[in-house]
Amino acid sequence: MLFNSISFGIFFIIVFLLYYIVPHRYRWGFLLFSSYVFYMNLHLWYGILLFLTTLLTYCLALSLEKAVTPGQKRGKLLLGIVPLVLILVFFKTANPFIQKLNEMIDAGRLSMQPLTMTILLPAGISFYFFQSMGYLIDVYRGKISAERHFGYYALFVSFFPQLLSGPIGRADSLLPQYKKKRSFSYNNVTYGLKLMAWGYFKKLVIADTFAVTVNKLFNNVHSYVGLAFIVVTLMFAIEIYCDFSGYSDIAIGCARMFGIRLMTNFKSPYFSFSIREFWSRWHISLSTWFRDYVYIPLGGNRVPKWRHLLNLLLTFLVSGFWHGASLTYIVWGGIHGILQIVETLIYPKGKVQKKHFWQLPLTFIILCFTWIFFRANSIEDALWVISRLFWDASRPLSYLKTAVICLDLSYIQLVVMWIPVLLLGVYDYLSLKYDVIKEFSRLKCFIRWPAYVLLLVAIALFSPKGVATEFIYFQF
Repeated sequence: MLFNSISFGIFFIIVFLLYYIVPHRYRWGFLLFSSYVFYMNLHLWYGILLFLTTLLTYCLALSLEKAVTPGQKRGKLLLGIVPLVLILVFFKTANPFIQKLNEMIDAGRLSMQPLTMTILLPAGISFYFFQSMGYLIDVYRGKISAERHFGYYALFVSFFPQLLSGPIGRADSLLPQYKKKRSFSYNNVTYGLKLMAWGYFKKLVIADTFAVTVNKLFNNVHSYVGLAFIVVTLMFAIEIYCDFSGYSDIAIGCARMFGIRLMTNFKSPYFSFSIREFWSRWHISLSTWFRDYVYIPLGGNRVPKWRHLLNLLLTFLVSGFWHGASLTYIVWGGIHGILQIVETLIYPKGKVQKKHFWQLPLTFIILCFTWIFFRANSIEDALWVISRLFWDASRPLSYLKTAVICLDLSYIQLVVMWIPVLLLGVYDYLSLKYDVIKEFSRLKCFIRWPAYVLLLVAIALFSPKGVATEFIYFQF
């Protein structure tokens, strides 16, 4: 059940209306039931895997608290972490392995029939696995106590707004909220609806519109050259941001309507002055997860300099692998790790980085370059794109004309496509200092309501019609 589908709209309205009718002591059960209905609507066995993951980590967390010796605690922690990691690795590597095997069969290096099977990655598995592992590690460290109530813990793992693509929650923040008695709040509901509308605008009007051109070129790179690649790389940078932050906005707004506060996942990331700052603003729930549960356990920066730099590289390589076993993701993560190392050497611990205006576009250009590896279907495709970015650039008119032909878009279409991006830029810039939705809600009615209507009209008229498109991060 996708957020941008009619079925979700009907589901959400029913759940929201019943939630405030159900007595408080039963609300956890109602939300839990609704979350499983939401998830199992995608596939029946997804719910079985979710339940087994919940049961395993619930039992092991309780067992962890009873462990006497450090060895026993480590052993029980590994009993929870290792199976989840192995399952995740299996789903991440199965299809690339099958594809490589078939390539060897086609080349005649193996005498067997090609494999036609495809291993489907369960939707949201990376996110609720990480959330469950984080919970176990926090119990192991003594940061939190193991949750005794299985229902509340099961809701923590499966809460439907964040189940498929985050934000990845922490037990010390979310569990108390599920237990707290909440009354209907007009402010929460209106704020949540406005944030959801903004998320839908980013996803449907910007991301899905850009995706058509991006997919056309990146799925057939050998048919294109030159400026068109620069344009679609920029378009993909905007697409992935609007797609994923749009999902986060919808999830956070949806949860807010139930009185639940999820963590902020994006903070105007393309207004960053460095790669380090970018990762403090992009997919915050995941980047802080890797910091707390991978980087710090490796030693963080409390080790010799060479180890510190190695820890940075390893953390980003793991992050790349989390996105997929394809070499493109590994290279993407490795490049970001190297960039972090370079910035750490230039600005060591304790040295304040001065911000200069030129760093803003430079950082964005570097990020766009790394997105080529993230989006390309193979390393060969990525290198083809990079090697032909400036093909025929010595002849500006020809360079521009070729791009228009490759993109197959009129000048008017290009202008119309980028108008919503300008609005996005203004919103993100203001978000650096203000809660835009909260501040906008204080304006006069004759200003606010026309803006709300225009936003909804834009979503209805300019978003692609037809079957709802998946969010990009569903594949991870």
